[in-house]
Amino acid sequence: MLSIAALGAILTAQTVKEVSPAQPKFKEITPVETPLPFSLQARCNAQLIQFRTIDQMTEKDRDLVADAESSIGERVGLQGMEFNGGKWNYEQVVCPAIPNHILLRFTRNSGTGDVSIFSASIPRNGDGRVRIIPIQMRGYSLFSPAPINAMAISAFNRIRSEEHFDAPPDWLATGLCYAALTGGRPQAALSADPLVSPVPLAAPPRIQIQKRGNVILSFVDLSAAHHPMEWTMDFDSSGKLARTVHKPAGLMQPNVLHPESIDVKEDAGQAHN
Repeated sequence: MLSIAALGAILTAQTVKEVSPAQPKFKEITPVETPLPFSLQARCNAQLIQFRTIDQMTEKDRDLVADAESSIGERVGLQGMEFNGGKWNYEQVVCPAIPNHILLRFTRNSGTGDVSIFSASIPRNGDGRVRIIPIQMRGYSLFSPAPINAMAISAFNRIRSEEHFDAPPDWLATGLCYAALTGGRPQAALSADPLVSPVPLAAPPRIQIQKRGNVILSFVDLSAAHHPMEWTMDFDSSGKLARTVHKPAGLMQPNVLHPESIDVKEDAGQAHN
């Protein structure tokens, strides 16, 4: 009888334990606002990027370029481009989104079909290293076109990581700077002045902010009048460039009515009567 009673007590305890509802536990989650990697106050200036000849550069910048020449030659040689062969000319790319680097574009023109181009960055404060972005070697892209090349994207991200931004940079200037470093002379299409042209021929620059803080930048480069190009750049929430798309832009064609195309038959008939 004691055994039966004990067994009954055990079963009762198990039954009570099984049917007893468990107390749900909740963890309060405080939403955290992810800071944007770019300033939304973009400058409304189509020509944010400037190009300076050697004579237009400051003496300090020219001295830094001279000090970095051996490093530039070494890194260009690693890409299979002969820095010591032929005459190279360079110009400075002035980019407000990357102020702590001297940005250069080197060109060697040995005739039609034999043009080599690369970009170089030199840190102004010594915090970083000389970096190279190949654009063309003797008229050809080394791997894939520089605007979509993974090596160009990686170099651009490393250059920006050496900037140590105190404040988020201008988003449009950042996109135009990448376009310049990969071979362009970008001029963004801005909103048309309604007093001059009520119909814009190209979409103005735009920024899209995704749910997780990712950012998509897009603009149309009108620097080549007959071949405008559309840029789309995907950045993650930390501001690292992940992907680029570079393709011909579709422009809106205004519908212009010429006087000779207007139907005047009805007016002519009234005049006859």
